[in-house]
Amino acid sequence: MSLRAFFSRRVVTPDGVRPAAVLVEGERIRGIVPAEQVPADANVENFGDAAILPGLVDSHVHINDPGRADWEGFRTATRSAAAGGYTTLVDMPLNCLPATTNVAALAAKRAAARNRCRVDWMAWGGLVANHLHNIEPLAAAGVAGFKCFLVPPGIDGFTMVTEKELRNALPHIVRTGLPLLVHAELPGPIESATEKLAGADWTNYKTYLQSRPEEAELLAIRMLLWLCREFKFRLHIVHLSASAALPELRAARSEGLPVGVETCPHYLHVIADTIPSGGTMFKCAPPIRSGENCERLWAGLRDGTIDLVATDHSPCPPEMKNFAEGNFRSAWGGIASLSMALPVMNTEAGRRGFSLNDIARWMAEAPAKLAGCDRRKGQIAAGYDADFVVFEPESEFVVRADRLHYRHPISPYLGEKLRGVVNATYLRGKLVFSNGEFPGEATGQELQR
Repeated sequence: MSLRAFFSRRVVTPDGVRPAAVLVEGERIRGIVPAEQVPADANVENFGDAAILPGLVDSHVHINDPGRADWEGFRTATRSAAAGGYTTLVDMPLNCLPATTNVAALAAKRAAARNRCRVDWMAWGGLVANHLHNIEPLAAAGVAGFKCFLVPPGIDGFTMVTEKELRNALPHIVRTGLPLLVHAELPGPIESATEKLAGADWTNYKTYLQSRPEEAELLAIRMLLWLCREFKFRLHIVHLSASAALPELRAARSEGLPVGVETCPHYLHVIADTIPSGGTMFKCAPPIRSGENCERLWAGLRDGTIDLVATDHSPCPPEMKNFAEGNFRSAWGGIASLSMALPVMNTEAGRRGFSLNDIARWMAEAPAKLAGCDRRKGQIAAGYDADFVVFEPESEFVVRADRLHYRHPISPYLGEKLRGVVNATYLRGKLVFSNGEFPGEATGQELQR
């Protein structure tokens, strides 16, 4: 088995960024050594000043396969992931048909993924009403954990759960030892706010923002923290948008509760005041909020209250965004961003003095830990899969449709100048993306917890 050495003056390791060579034997990293210690028989590739980051892990992706591959699908989602520096995706259990709420549906998802993946993948199981008997079988079948909604998700085939239903499910979740990921908004504040908007202009983003108040997130998170104290289950709050929840989350972490938190690139980059009338490209739930809120989310990343950044890649056919009407009430809520998340984060993190190590922690190490693949993924370290991305953090580019690579090339980032270019992505030692091309066969594999 031939030995290869990938050299850079900036290798992002758990111990910091340093000049080094990553030694790769087969599909694994054998070690990280100074240039002068590269064995004479190694095949050397020198990336110079381009950084080598660990392959990114996205723990919040809607691949929509099987059943809605016209929205996305494994082939296009994993292609766009490779172009964005991701080497592992964890697929959400909804938007596909059937939803991943039982072992048969998981088997259908595995069949849909076969021979179509450019990167590795895992699956979350779904927690829905009246499906308690499926929780432990799904865990035994290899899902990474479970996802539920406290509000209607707006999609056929997946139901929300009430507090009572959640209480009935939590003993089963605890027995699995797996995390429960929660869309943390309660319906009451949303329904109340929406009732007050009768006759409002739904082409105005402010109307949509008012319809999903921070209170919906705050009350949901407060309820979940009480349940976490009672049941001691592993709680993970997905796509936090309301920074007002950070003090209570920080206190819960200090208390020792097993609580994780994520946010998304769009909450850290876009601010509500800049969203144009009819700009349904920017609709997501929870909504994008104020500039002040954005800065408080960055502060939550800085102090560790927020663990990770995941894309919540949620694509749809263009007509579902209702561009002609520009109606935020009826448009699909979701932002597709797999191929642009790293440049977006690099652009914003650089402005605030964060390092490539911070980005690697938020977008590789922490999501790998959440998904339970952190013994193989998320770090450039001996024994790990040889997953890494060759990245030029100082290079700038303008986002065009031909850089997106997912099925429907629509994005709120089109036309923006971003900083940070992905030159190449390696999956288990094999080149899967290089300067706009996708060489070789689709060799991505499912990882089971």
